[in-house]
Amino acid sequence: MLIGLRVDIDTFRGTRYGVPNLCEVLADYTIRASFFFSVGPDNMGRHLWRLIRPSFLKKMLRTRASSLYGWDILLRGTLWPGPLIGKKLGYIIRAVADAGHEVGLHAWDHQAWQKNIASMDRDAIHRHLKQGVDVLTRILGEPPTCSAAPAWKASDLVLMAKEQFPFAYNSDCRGKTIFRPCVLGKELPQPQIPVTLPTYDEVVGSKGISDSTYNDYLFSLLAPEKLNILTIHAEVEGMALLPTFRSFLKKARSRGMAFAPLGSFLAQGPIFDSGTIAAREIPGRDGWVSWQASVASHGDRAE
Repeated sequence: MLIGLRVDIDTFRGTRYGVPNLCEVLADYTIRASFFFSVGPDNMGRHLWRLIRPSFLKKMLRTRASSLYGWDILLRGTLWPGPLIGKKLGYIIRAVADAGHEVGLHAWDHQAWQKNIASMDRDAIHRHLKQGVDVLTRILGEPPTCSAAPAWKASDLVLMAKEQFPFAYNSDCRGKTIFRPCVLGKELPQPQIPVTLPTYDEVVGSKGISDSTYNDYLFSLLAPEKLNILTIHAEVEGMALLPTFRSFLKKARSRGMAFAPLGSFLAQGPIFDSGTIAAREIPGRDGWVSWQASVASHGDRAE
């Protein structure tokens, strides 16, 4: 069974501490993954205004956010502008690429994307993407070849804006199969590799799932006949949950499971499903995410 491993890095602290931790663990098991970096200002503390929403407050309490993330993440960018991640920690991003991992763009400003994407026009989206791509290009010496929208928040405007960049694929939504997205009846060339498994923060503290049972819950969702794409976070599995993640890898290896970066799944074949994305709420996550919708087999569609 092959599991696609995606690492999201949202913050300065996650980049500085979580990423090296994860790279060390992955090296121990000779695993390569896809790392998606936020490279602009870390203003994640500005999400605290969402505490007025009962659903967000409930999530913060359920995941024990202050002990899980640390107060420097929860308050970053609230009293003064957050640090530029790519400028200060570019050497860490470069080291990830040098270690053989796939490196892609997560965001320029993760918090701003989450808060504003629903109202951003195509030009604003393009500027945001270009800022991030330019920073990663300077760090890597070449443009990133993949991207993943923060918090799985994308739209048709986002998909069209990404066509202007040399992404071999994007991972902007949740879903079940690799597909080529259709916008206004046109099939776009950049395939989507959706995340198919829930994240730690979506399930822990609900349905009896705890830190000690989380790995078993993940294993119960994996199946060889399915597309298995898992997202972990540098701020979670790379720090407070690092021992749990190491245990997951050890158990997965003992069961004959293998891990790979998302880009390797493109080699499965040149023809994928065709579909659209739509906004949808999912259990355990505050607000909407982009969801794979209207999926049809490529061979069943009129050419």
